[in-house]
Amino acid sequence: MHSDLFNLDGETAVVIGGTGVLGGGLAEALAGHGARVAVVGRHAERGAERVRAIEAAGGTALFQTADALNRDSLLAAREVISSQLAPVSILVNAAGGNRPAATLPPGSDFCKLPLAAWQEVFDLNLVGGVLLPSQVFGETMVAAGRGSIINIASLSGILPLSRVIAYSAAKAAVINLTKFLAREWATRGVRVNSISPGFFPADQNRALLFNPDGSPTERGRQIIGHTPMARFGEPHELAGAAVWLAAPRASSFVTGQNIVVDGGFTSVTI
Repeated sequence: MHSDLFNLDGETAVVIGGTGVLGGGLAEALAGHGARVAVVGRHAERGAERVRAIEAAGGTALFQTADALNRDSLLAAREVISSQLAPVSILVNAAGGNRPAATLPPGSDFCKLPLAAWQEVFDLNLVGGVLLPSQVFGETMVAAGRGSIINIASLSGILPLSRVIAYSAAKAAVINLTKFLAREWATRGVRVNSISPGFFPADQNRALLFNPDGSPTERGRQIIGHTPMARFGEPHELAGAAVWLAAPRASSFVTGQNIVVDGGFTSVTI
């Protein structure tokens, strides 16, 4: 049984990037509180596996492939999801990541950072990561006069991390766009918030955090040393924030906020 305050029965959630580690965990959490969930991504095998896990736990889910950088692809996904589940009332934008070409090696020259790599990271995290999905699925929510959009940002959007400046700048833009949309749709029944995770091991950063033998890299040790809880986050530790922001009763007066889940990383100044 789940509390009525966090009851998502009757809600339909779309999780863009739901085939990833963090997005998939959020999809399972929303389904666990009663939402019908559409896992959206490019990896059909991972998506089917996540759907099976949700259904095994008694939830309702489907996998839908889509290209978040293609409006027509998102519109087609919206039609399928609406017909097979129901019109979307919760959108989680969990797609994103960095690119090796946009990462500055130690001692490298920022002035040599390739523009194409910078643009690719912005497309991945801002355009496909938030802008297009919010336009396509947000249109449905605005028309219905209700809904919640949750954008997955990053603590690097608050404190720009060394070496990953394109990713940090893109996530800062995600937080800014979140606040704009929150203000834009505040009287239209649609709440828009973001979650900024700290360091959570996932496919895109595992090599940065861990050596092949599973021990932390030098950068991983630095991060743990800067984190008061002295560890990395686990995917399930984002679930509470996402369910709270999705629940129409639990967070009915919350919009335009960036919720930081980082084990205290941003509380340390030196």
